[in-house]
Amino acid sequence: MKKINTEVAVIGAGPGGYAAAFRAADLGKSVTLIDKNADLGGVCLNRGCIPSKALLHLARVLREAEDAGKMGISFQAPEIDLEKVKSWKNRVVTRLNKGVAHLAKLRNVTVVRGTARFGSAAELTVETAEGELKLGFDHCIIATGSRPAWLPNLPKPDDRLMDSTGALELASIPQRLLVIGGGYIGLELGSAYQAFGAEVSVVEFMPTLLPGADADLVKPLQVQLKKSFSRILLSTKVTAVVPKSNCLTVTLSDGGESINEDFDKILVSVGRRPNTDRLGLEKIGVGISDRGFIITDEKRQTNIPGIYAIGDITGDPMLAHKATAEGKVAAEVIAGLPAAFDPAAIPAVIFTDPEIAWAGLTETRCQEMNIPYQKAEFPWSASGRALTLGRSEGKTKVLGSPETGRILGIGIVGPGAGDLIAEGVLAMEMGADMEDVGLTIHPHPTLSETIGNAAEVFTGSVTDLPAQ
Repeated sequence: MKKINTEVAVIGAGPGGYAAAFRAADLGKSVTLIDKNADLGGVCLNRGCIPSKALLHLARVLREAEDAGKMGISFQAPEIDLEKVKSWKNRVVTRLNKGVAHLAKLRNVTVVRGTARFGSAAELTVETAEGELKLGFDHCIIATGSRPAWLPNLPKPDDRLMDSTGALELASIPQRLLVIGGGYIGLELGSAYQAFGAEVSVVEFMPTLLPGADADLVKPLQVQLKKSFSRILLSTKVTAVVPKSNCLTVTLSDGGESINEDFDKILVSVGRRPNTDRLGLEKIGVGISDRGFIITDEKRQTNIPGIYAIGDITGDPMLAHKATAEGKVAAEVIAGLPAAFDPAAIPAVIFTDPEIAWAGLTETRCQEMNIPYQKAEFPWSASGRALTLGRSEGKTKVLGSPETGRILGIGIVGPGAGDLIAEGVLAMEMGADMEDVGLTIHPHPTLSETIGNAAEVFTGSVTDLPAQ
Protein backbone atom coordinates (compact mmCIF):
# COMPACT_ATOMS: atom_id res chain seq x y z
CA MET A 1 0.00 0.00 0.00
CA LYS A 2 1.37 3.38 -1.03
CA LYS A 3 1.32 6.34 1.37
CA ILE A 4 1.87 10.01 0.53
CA ASN A 5 1.27 13.30 2.31
CA THR A 6 0.08 16.68 1.14
CA GLU A 7 -0.74 20.01 2.72
CA VAL A 8 -4.07 20.37 0.94
CA ALA A 9 -6.18 17.51 -0.41
CA VAL A 10 -9.08 18.41 -2.68
CA ILE A 11 -11.72 15.77 -3.40
CA GLY A 12 -13.45 16.50 -6.70
CA ALA A 13 -12.06 18.24 -9.79
CA GLY A 14 -15.10 20.21 -10.86
CA PRO A 15 -15.14 24.04 -11.18
CA GLY A 16 -15.03 24.44 -7.40
CA GLY A 17 -12.47 21.73 -6.77
CA TYR A 18 -9.92 22.68 -9.38
CA ALA A 19 -10.32 26.39 -8.56
CA ALA A 20 -9.59 25.58 -4.90
CA ALA A 21 -6.61 23.40 -5.83
CA PHE A 22 -5.13 25.98 -8.19
CA ARG A 23 -5.62 28.88 -5.77
CA ALA A 24 -4.04 26.91 -2.93
CA ALA A 25 -1.09 26.03 -5.15
CA ASP A 26 -0.69 29.66 -6.18
CA LEU A 27 -0.52 30.52 -2.48
CA GLY A 28 2.40 28.17 -1.97
CA LYS A 29 0.69 25.02 -0.73
CA SER A 30 1.44 21.48 -1.86
CA VAL A 31 -1.84 20.23 -3.32
CA THR A 32 -3.25 16.85 -4.30
CA LEU A 33 -6.40 16.88 -6.44
CA ILE A 34 -8.46 13.67 -6.42
CA ASP A 35 -11.17 12.79 -8.91
CA LYS A 36 -12.80 9.50 -9.83
CA ASN A 37 -12.95 10.35 -13.53
CA ALA A 38 -10.18 10.23 -16.11
CA ASP A 39 -10.97 13.76 -17.31
CA LEU A 40 -10.86 16.76 -15.00
CA GLY A 41 -13.61 19.38 -14.93
CA GLY A 42 -16.39 17.56 -13.10
CA VAL A 43 -20.03 17.41 -14.09
CA CYS A 44 -20.14 21.01 -15.32
CA LEU A 45 -17.45 20.63 -17.94
CA ASN A 46 -18.02 17.02 -18.94
CA ARG A 47 -21.70 16.27 -18.41
CA GLY A 48 -23.49 19.56 -17.71
CA CYS A 49 -22.88 23.25 -18.29
CA ILE A 50 -20.48 23.10 -21.23
CA PRO A 51 -21.96 20.33 -23.44
CA SER A 52 -25.51 21.56 -22.83
CA LYS A 53 -24.58 25.12 -23.82
CA ALA A 54 -22.90 23.80 -26.95
CA LEU A 55 -26.16 22.11 -27.95
CA LEU A 56 -28.21 25.17 -27.01
CA HIS A 57 -26.01 27.30 -29.25
CA LEU A 58 -26.91 25.09 -32.19
CA ALA A 59 -30.57 25.23 -31.22
CA ARG A 60 -30.40 29.03 -31.21
CA VAL A 61 -28.75 29.04 -34.65
CA LEU A 62 -31.60 26.91 -35.99
CA ARG A 63 -34.18 29.27 -34.54
CA GLU A 64 -32.42 32.36 -35.86
CA ALA A 65 -32.31 30.83 -39.33
CA GLU A 66 -36.05 30.21 -39.12
CA ASP A 67 -36.77 33.70 -37.80
CA ALA A 68 -34.74 35.26 -40.62
CA GLY A 69 -37.55 34.27 -42.97
CA LYS A 70 -39.72 36.94 -41.35
CA MET A 71 -37.05 39.50 -42.27
CA GLY A 72 -36.79 38.52 -45.89
CA ILE A 73 -33.98 35.98 -45.85
CA SER A 74 -34.92 32.33 -46.30
CA PHE A 75 -32.75 29.25 -45.95
CA GLN A 76 -33.29 25.69 -47.03
CA ALA A 77 -34.47 23.27 -44.37
CA PRO A 78 -31.43 22.33 -42.26
CA GLU A 79 -29.88 18.89 -42.40
CA ILE A 80 -28.73 17.70 -38.98
CA ASP A 81 -25.83 15.27 -38.90
CA LEU A 82 -26.11 14.00 -35.33
CA GLU A 83 -22.71 12.33 -35.38
CA LYS A 84 -21.01 15.57 -36.42
CA VAL A 85 -22.95 17.47 -33.75
CA LYS A 86 -21.74 15.03 -31.09
CA SER A 87 -18.20 15.17 -32.42
CA TRP A 88 -18.16 18.98 -32.26
CA LYS A 89 -19.63 18.99 -28.74
CA ASN A 90 -17.05 16.45 -27.61
CA ARG A 91 -14.19 18.49 -29.11
CA VAL A 92 -15.29 21.51 -27.10
CA VAL A 93 -15.30 19.44 -23.91
CA THR A 94 -11.96 17.79 -24.70
CA ARG A 95 -10.28 21.12 -25.35
CA LEU A 96 -11.36 22.39 -21.95
CA ASN A 97 -10.37 19.10 -20.29
CA LYS A 98 -6.87 19.48 -21.66
CA GLY A 99 -6.80 23.09 -20.51
CA VAL A 100 -7.62 22.18 -16.91
CA ALA A 101 -5.06 19.34 -16.93
CA HIS A 102 -2.40 21.70 -18.32
CA LEU A 103 -3.10 24.29 -15.61
CA ALA A 104 -2.76 21.58 -12.96
CA LYS A 105 0.59 20.54 -14.40
CA LEU A 106 1.88 24.11 -14.56
CA ARG A 107 1.08 24.53 -10.87
CA ASN A 108 2.64 21.21 -9.85
CA VAL A 109 -0.71 20.01 -8.51
CA THR A 110 -0.59 16.24 -8.02
CA VAL A 111 -3.60 14.62 -9.69
CA VAL A 112 -4.84 11.29 -8.35
CA ARG A 113 -7.58 9.47 -10.20
CA GLY A 114 -9.65 7.39 -7.83
CA THR A 115 -12.43 7.32 -5.26
CA ALA A 116 -11.66 8.89 -1.89
CA ARG A 117 -13.03 8.04 1.52
CA PHE A 118 -12.10 9.41 4.93
CA GLY A 119 -10.13 7.06 7.15
CA SER A 120 -9.72 9.78 9.75
CA ALA A 121 -9.82 13.58 9.99
CA ALA A 122 -6.23 13.61 8.73
CA GLU A 123 -6.13 10.79 6.17
CA LEU A 124 -7.96 9.65 3.05
CA THR A 125 -8.09 6.20 1.53
CA VAL A 126 -8.15 6.47 -2.26
CA GLU A 127 -9.08 3.50 -4.42
CA THR A 128 -7.18 3.82 -7.69
CA ALA A 129 -6.67 1.56 -10.68
CA GLU A 130 -3.21 0.74 -9.31
CA GLY A 131 -4.50 -0.14 -5.85
CA GLU A 132 -5.18 1.53 -2.53
CA LEU A 133 -3.48 4.81 -1.64
CA LYS A 134 -3.26 6.37 1.80
CA LEU A 135 -3.17 10.16 1.58
CA GLY A 136 -2.33 12.16 4.68
CA PHE A 137 -3.26 15.84 4.70
CA ASP A 138 -3.18 18.98 6.80
CA HIS A 139 -6.34 20.38 5.22
CA CYS A 140 -9.02 18.81 3.03
CA ILE A 141 -11.54 20.55 0.77
CA ILE A 142 -14.55 18.40 -0.16
CA ALA A 143 -15.91 19.33 -3.61
CA THR A 144 -17.67 16.18 -4.77
CA GLY A 145 -20.65 17.95 -6.34
CA SER A 146 -24.04 16.41 -7.01
CA ARG A 147 -25.77 13.87 -9.20
CA PRO A 148 -29.21 13.77 -10.85
CA ALA A 149 -32.10 12.85 -8.57
CA TRP A 150 -34.44 10.06 -9.64
CA LEU A 151 -38.11 9.37 -9.06
CA PRO A 152 -38.60 6.17 -7.04
CA ASN A 153 -41.59 5.02 -9.09
CA LEU A 154 -39.63 4.94 -12.36
CA PRO A 155 -38.27 1.66 -13.70
CA LYS A 156 -34.53 1.16 -14.11
CA PRO A 157 -32.53 0.30 -16.03
CA ASP A 158 -33.90 1.26 -19.44
CA ASP A 159 -31.91 3.21 -22.03
CA ARG A 160 -35.08 5.07 -22.97
CA LEU A 161 -35.20 6.64 -19.51
CA MET A 162 -32.51 9.32 -19.37
CA ASP A 163 -31.14 11.68 -16.79
CA SER A 164 -29.28 14.82 -17.89
CA THR A 165 -26.05 12.88 -18.37
CA GLY A 166 -27.71 10.39 -20.68
CA ALA A 167 -29.53 13.12 -22.60
CA LEU A 168 -26.25 14.88 -23.38
CA GLU A 169 -24.90 11.72 -25.00
CA LEU A 170 -27.31 12.32 -27.90
CA ALA A 171 -27.63 8.62 -28.65
CA SER A 172 -30.64 9.42 -30.85
CA ILE A 173 -33.35 12.01 -31.29
CA PRO A 174 -36.70 10.45 -30.36
CA GLN A 175 -39.89 11.34 -32.17
CA ARG A 176 -41.72 11.84 -28.85
CA LEU A 177 -39.83 12.99 -25.76
CA LEU A 178 -41.33 13.57 -22.32
CA VAL A 179 -39.41 15.85 -19.98
CA ILE A 180 -40.29 15.26 -16.34
CA GLY A 181 -39.51 18.50 -14.52
CA GLY A 182 -39.96 22.11 -15.57
CA GLY A 183 -36.75 23.40 -14.03
CA TYR A 184 -33.81 24.86 -15.90
CA ILE A 185 -32.15 21.56 -16.84
CA GLY A 186 -35.32 20.07 -18.27
CA LEU A 187 -36.23 23.19 -20.24
CA GLU A 188 -32.70 23.67 -21.60
CA LEU A 189 -32.29 20.08 -22.77
CA GLY A 190 -35.90 19.90 -23.93
CA SER A 191 -35.27 22.99 -26.07
CA ALA A 192 -32.19 21.39 -27.62
CA TYR A 193 -34.01 18.15 -28.43
CA GLN A 194 -36.95 20.07 -29.89
CA ALA A 195 -34.62 22.04 -32.15
CA PHE A 196 -33.12 18.75 -33.38
CA GLY A 197 -36.55 17.42 -34.35
CA ALA A 198 -38.20 15.84 -31.31
CA GLU A 199 -41.79 16.47 -30.28
CA VAL A 200 -41.29 17.57 -26.67
CA SER A 201 -43.82 17.51 -23.86
CA VAL A 202 -43.05 18.82 -20.37
CA VAL A 203 -44.75 17.74 -17.16
CA GLU A 204 -44.18 19.73 -13.97
CA PHE A 205 -45.55 18.92 -10.52
CA MET A 206 -45.59 22.59 -9.46
CA PRO A 207 -48.10 25.11 -10.86
CA THR A 208 -45.38 27.10 -12.64
CA LEU A 209 -42.30 26.52 -14.72
CA LEU A 210 -38.96 27.45 -13.17
CA PRO A 211 -40.11 27.71 -9.55
CA GLY A 212 -37.97 30.34 -7.86
CA ALA A 213 -37.91 32.75 -10.80
CA ASP A 214 -40.39 35.62 -10.88
CA ALA A 215 -43.45 34.81 -12.99
CA ASP A 216 -43.12 37.93 -15.16
CA LEU A 217 -39.65 36.84 -16.27
CA VAL A 218 -40.84 33.32 -17.02
CA LYS A 219 -43.86 34.46 -19.05
CA PRO A 220 -42.02 35.39 -22.32
CA LEU A 221 -40.18 32.06 -22.22
CA GLN A 222 -43.37 30.14 -21.54
CA VAL A 223 -45.05 31.86 -24.50
CA GLN A 224 -42.21 30.73 -26.75
CA LEU A 225 -42.13 27.20 -25.36
CA LYS A 226 -45.87 26.79 -25.90
CA LYS A 227 -45.19 27.42 -29.60
CA SER A 228 -42.28 25.02 -29.88
CA PHE A 229 -43.18 22.26 -27.40
CA SER A 230 -46.07 19.91 -28.00
CA ARG A 231 -47.49 20.41 -24.50
CA ILE A 232 -46.65 21.88 -21.12
CA LEU A 233 -48.56 20.21 -18.30
CA LEU A 234 -48.40 22.05 -14.97
CA SER A 235 -49.65 20.83 -11.58
CA THR A 236 -49.29 17.32 -12.99
CA LYS A 237 -47.29 14.34 -11.83
CA VAL A 238 -46.12 11.07 -13.34
CA THR A 239 -47.66 8.21 -11.38
CA ALA A 240 -46.41 5.30 -13.48
CA VAL A 241 -44.16 4.39 -16.40
CA VAL A 242 -44.62 1.05 -18.12
CA PRO A 243 -41.87 0.00 -20.56
CA LYS A 244 -43.15 -1.66 -23.71
CA SER A 245 -41.28 -2.98 -26.70
CA ASN A 246 -41.98 0.05 -28.88
CA CYS A 247 -42.65 2.82 -26.36
CA LEU A 248 -42.91 3.94 -22.74
CA THR A 249 -46.50 4.29 -21.53
CA VAL A 250 -46.76 7.09 -18.99
CA THR A 251 -49.63 7.70 -16.60
CA LEU A 252 -50.16 11.40 -15.90
CA SER A 253 -52.37 12.79 -13.16
CA ASP A 254 -53.36 16.38 -12.37
CA GLY A 255 -55.13 15.39 -9.17
CA GLY A 256 -58.29 14.47 -10.99
CA GLU A 257 -58.53 12.24 -14.04
CA SER A 258 -55.46 10.23 -15.06
CA ILE A 259 -54.44 9.75 -18.68
CA ASN A 260 -51.99 7.44 -20.43
CA GLU A 261 -49.59 8.72 -23.08
CA ASP A 262 -46.92 6.95 -25.11
CA PHE A 263 -43.39 8.34 -25.53
CA ASP A 264 -40.23 7.06 -27.18
CA LYS A 265 -37.91 8.47 -24.51
CA ILE A 266 -38.18 10.21 -21.16
CA LEU A 267 -35.80 12.77 -19.68
CA VAL A 268 -35.99 12.80 -15.89
CA SER A 269 -35.01 16.22 -14.59
CA VAL A 270 -36.30 16.55 -11.04
CA GLY A 271 -33.32 18.15 -9.34
CA ARG A 272 -29.98 17.00 -8.03
CA ARG A 273 -28.75 15.40 -4.81
CA PRO A 274 -25.40 16.00 -3.09
CA ASN A 275 -22.62 13.44 -3.31
CA THR A 276 -22.06 13.23 0.43
CA ASP A 277 -23.13 9.66 1.07
CA ARG A 278 -20.01 7.78 -0.05
CA LEU A 279 -17.22 9.71 1.64
CA GLY A 280 -17.22 8.21 5.11
CA LEU A 281 -18.19 11.56 6.62
CA GLU A 282 -19.99 9.82 9.46
CA LYS A 283 -16.68 8.26 10.51
CA ILE A 284 -15.14 11.65 11.29
CA GLY A 285 -18.36 13.37 12.43
CA VAL A 286 -18.81 16.02 9.74
CA GLY A 287 -22.11 17.83 10.27
CA ILE A 288 -24.80 17.02 7.68
CA SER A 289 -28.19 18.71 7.25
CA ASP A 290 -31.43 16.75 7.01
CA ARG A 291 -31.26 17.18 3.22
CA GLY A 292 -27.80 15.61 3.05
CA PHE A 293 -25.79 18.82 2.62
CA ILE A 294 -22.55 19.49 4.49
CA ILE A 295 -22.91 22.34 6.98
CA THR A 296 -20.24 25.05 6.73
CA ASP A 297 -19.58 28.58 7.93
CA GLU A 298 -18.69 31.62 5.80
CA LYS A 299 -15.08 30.39 5.58
CA ARG A 300 -16.35 27.08 4.13
CA GLN A 301 -15.13 25.35 7.33
CA THR A 302 -17.08 22.35 8.59
CA ASN A 303 -17.43 21.47 12.27
CA ILE A 304 -14.24 19.40 11.99
CA PRO A 305 -11.05 21.51 12.06
CA GLY A 306 -9.14 21.35 8.78
CA ILE A 307 -12.11 19.95 6.79
CA TYR A 308 -13.78 22.33 4.34
CA ALA A 309 -16.66 21.89 1.90
CA ILE A 310 -17.68 23.84 -1.21
CA GLY A 311 -20.15 23.75 -4.09
CA ASP A 312 -23.26 21.64 -4.55
CA ILE A 313 -22.60 19.54 -1.45
CA THR A 314 -23.15 22.62 0.74
CA GLY A 315 -26.62 23.47 -0.58
CA ASP A 316 -28.44 25.77 -2.95
CA PRO A 317 -27.91 27.40 -5.28
CA MET A 318 -26.17 24.53 -7.05
CA LEU A 319 -24.21 26.65 -9.52
CA ALA A 320 -20.70 26.24 -10.90
CA HIS A 321 -19.75 29.88 -10.38
CA LYS A 322 -20.81 29.70 -6.74
CA ALA A 323 -18.59 26.64 -6.27
CA THR A 324 -15.65 28.41 -7.91
CA ALA A 325 -15.96 31.40 -5.60
CA GLU A 326 -16.29 29.16 -2.55
CA GLY A 327 -13.26 27.13 -3.61
CA LYS A 328 -11.08 30.21 -3.76
CA VAL A 329 -12.31 31.29 -0.32
CA ALA A 330 -11.47 27.91 1.21
CA ALA A 331 -7.97 27.98 -0.30
CA GLU A 332 -7.33 31.50 0.93
CA VAL A 333 -8.56 30.69 4.44
CA ILE A 334 -6.20 27.70 4.53
CA ALA A 335 -3.36 30.00 3.46
CA GLY A 336 -4.16 32.36 6.32
CA LEU A 337 -5.76 35.14 4.30
CA PRO A 338 -8.79 37.05 5.69
CA ALA A 339 -11.29 35.50 3.26
CA ALA A 340 -15.00 34.72 3.63
CA PHE A 341 -17.85 33.79 1.32
CA ASP A 342 -20.27 36.68 1.70
CA PRO A 343 -21.57 37.71 -1.74
CA ALA A 344 -24.11 40.47 -2.15
CA ALA A 345 -25.67 38.51 -5.01
CA ILE A 346 -25.21 35.23 -6.87
CA PRO A 347 -26.49 35.35 -10.47
CA ALA A 348 -28.69 32.60 -11.87
CA VAL A 349 -29.11 32.04 -15.61
CA ILE A 350 -31.49 29.85 -17.60
CA PHE A 351 -29.91 29.33 -21.04
CA THR A 352 -33.15 28.77 -22.91
CA ASP A 353 -34.31 31.00 -25.76
CA PRO A 354 -35.11 33.59 -24.55
CA GLU A 355 -32.65 33.44 -21.68
CA ILE A 356 -33.67 34.37 -18.14
CA ALA A 357 -31.23 35.78 -15.61
CA TRP A 358 -31.60 37.29 -12.18
CA ALA A 359 -29.48 38.27 -9.21
CA GLY A 360 -30.16 39.57 -5.73
CA LEU A 361 -33.69 39.61 -4.39
CA THR A 362 -36.64 38.58 -6.52
CA GLU A 363 -40.11 40.03 -6.08
CA THR A 364 -41.27 36.71 -4.70
CA ARG A 365 -38.50 36.71 -2.12
CA CYS A 366 -39.16 40.32 -1.12
CA GLN A 367 -42.81 39.50 -0.55
CA GLU A 368 -42.00 36.37 1.45
CA MET A 369 -39.59 38.30 3.68
CA ASN A 370 -41.75 41.46 3.90
CA ILE A 371 -38.93 43.55 2.45
CA PRO A 372 -40.15 46.90 1.05
CA TYR A 373 -39.19 47.37 -2.59
CA GLN A 374 -39.96 49.54 -5.58
CA LYS A 375 -39.97 48.00 -9.06
CA ALA A 376 -39.03 49.62 -12.34
CA GLU A 377 -38.84 47.91 -15.70
CA PHE A 378 -37.91 48.71 -19.26
CA PRO A 379 -39.64 46.75 -22.04
CA TRP A 380 -37.42 45.62 -24.87
CA SER A 381 -40.15 46.70 -27.29
CA ALA A 382 -38.66 50.18 -26.69
CA SER A 383 -35.08 49.01 -27.30
CA GLY A 384 -33.68 49.81 -30.72
CA ARG A 385 -31.17 46.98 -30.46
CA ALA A 386 -33.81 44.43 -29.51
CA LEU A 387 -35.93 45.49 -32.49
CA THR A 388 -33.00 45.10 -34.88
CA LEU A 389 -32.61 41.56 -33.56
CA GLY A 390 -36.30 40.84 -34.05
CA ARG A 391 -36.51 40.06 -30.31
CA SER A 392 -38.78 42.59 -28.64
CA GLU A 393 -40.37 40.14 -26.19
CA GLY A 394 -37.80 40.70 -23.47
CA LYS A 395 -37.57 43.11 -20.58
CA THR A 396 -35.23 44.31 -17.86
CA LYS A 397 -36.47 45.05 -14.37
CA VAL A 398 -34.78 46.38 -11.26
CA LEU A 399 -35.86 46.29 -7.64
CA GLY A 400 -34.68 49.02 -5.31
CA SER A 401 -35.13 50.34 -1.82
CA PRO A 402 -37.98 52.90 -1.78
CA GLU A 403 -36.03 54.97 0.77
CA THR A 404 -32.45 54.92 -0.52
CA GLY A 405 -32.74 53.73 -4.13
CA ARG A 406 -30.13 51.06 -3.42
CA ILE A 407 -30.36 48.14 -5.83
CA LEU A 408 -31.91 45.06 -4.26
CA GLY A 409 -32.26 42.86 -7.33
CA ILE A 410 -32.27 42.72 -11.09
CA GLY A 411 -34.03 40.43 -13.54
CA ILE A 412 -33.69 40.12 -17.30
CA VAL A 413 -35.46 38.01 -19.90
CA GLY A 414 -34.31 38.03 -23.50
CA PRO A 415 -31.40 36.90 -25.67
CA GLY A 416 -28.06 37.41 -23.94
CA ALA A 417 -29.60 37.88 -20.49
CA GLY A 418 -26.88 35.71 -18.98
CA ASP A 419 -24.17 38.03 -20.27
CA LEU A 420 -26.04 41.18 -19.26
CA ILE A 421 -26.72 40.20 -15.65
CA ALA A 422 -23.10 40.73 -14.56
CA GLU A 423 -23.56 44.51 -14.55
CA GLY A 424 -26.33 44.18 -12.00
CA VAL A 425 -24.24 41.84 -9.84
CA LEU A 426 -21.32 44.29 -9.87
CA ALA A 427 -23.64 47.17 -8.99
CA MET A 428 -24.99 45.29 -5.97
CA GLU A 429 -21.51 44.22 -4.84
CA MET A 430 -20.43 47.87 -4.94
CA GLY A 431 -23.53 49.08 -3.12
CA ALA A 432 -24.69 51.17 -6.07
CA ASP A 433 -28.03 52.89 -6.16
CA MET A 434 -30.34 53.44 -9.11
CA GLU A 435 -28.95 56.88 -9.83
CA ASP A 436 -25.43 55.42 -10.15
CA VAL A 437 -26.60 52.97 -12.79
CA GLY A 438 -28.87 55.45 -14.55
CA LEU A 439 -26.05 58.00 -14.86
CA THR A 440 -23.66 55.38 -16.24
CA ILE A 441 -23.37 55.97 -19.99
CA HIS A 442 -24.22 52.75 -21.82
CA PRO A 443 -23.26 52.21 -25.47
CA HIS A 444 -26.01 52.66 -28.07
CA PRO A 445 -27.57 50.66 -29.56
CA THR A 446 -27.08 47.72 -27.21
CA LEU A 447 -29.17 45.53 -24.97
CA SER A 448 -27.05 46.71 -22.03
CA GLU A 449 -28.79 50.07 -22.39
CA THR A 450 -31.93 48.49 -20.99
CA ILE A 451 -30.28 48.19 -17.58
CA GLY A 452 -29.56 51.91 -17.49
CA ASN A 453 -33.04 52.58 -18.88
CA ALA A 454 -34.68 50.53 -16.12
CA ALA A 455 -32.70 52.45 -13.50
CA GLU A 456 -33.88 55.70 -15.14
CA VAL A 457 -37.47 54.49 -14.88
CA PHE A 458 -36.86 54.03 -11.16
CA THR A 459 -35.47 57.56 -10.73
CA GLY A 460 -38.04 59.13 -13.06
CA SER A 461 -35.45 60.37 -15.55
CA VAL A 462 -36.11 58.03 -18.48
CA THR A 463 -36.62 59.66 -21.88
CA ASP A 464 -37.09 56.54 -23.98
CA LEU A 465 -40.58 55.97 -22.58
CA PRO A 466 -43.55 58.31 -22.13
CA ALA A 467 -43.29 60.56 -19.09
CA GLN A 468 -44.90 59.02 -16.04
